[in-house]
Amino acid sequence: MEFGEQLKKIRTIQQLTQAQFAVRINVTRQAVSNWENNRNLPDLEMVILIATIFNLSLDELILGGTHVNNMTEKLIKDGRETRRAKFNLITVLIGAFLLILGVVCFLIKGNSVEYVDSTGLLHENFYLLPIGFAFLFAGLMVFAVMGLKTLVGIFRTKK
Repeated sequence: MEFGEQLKKIRTIQQLTQAQFAVRINVTRQAVSNWENNRNLPDLEMVILIATIFNLSLDELILGGTHVNNMTEKLIKDGRETRRAKFNLITVLIGAFLLILGVVCFLIKGNSVEYVDSTGLLHENFYLLPIGFAFLFAGLMVFAVMGLKTLVGIFRTKK
């Protein structure tokens, strides 16, 4: 059973009009109509509110039986998008951190003093240059890979 059919069934069992139902859950009558006609779906917070008000389990409300319906598919899709967004955020933070480390290495190298000690040995922290370039390269690679991944995802959804 589709979510809209399940919602209409709950409303008719409670002997409520769409307007009365809308008032109880604090939305417009048009929103209830759109949900019942499967034009769009409520967000998760609204689904929880409906289940709470009408004393239903989320399984009863969302599934309405044993079949996967459009509401279940929406919840699964939302979960995937949330995980993807968290992954993208973590990746961007890692890339930015690597770029900042590279810049810090160059700043330290540029502001450090090179000197010759009493034995004639030159003291220079030359090693900061390749390390700085390595951090910059790694940070740029993280952004490049994420950009390519995003482009591939966009092209896949267009097909």
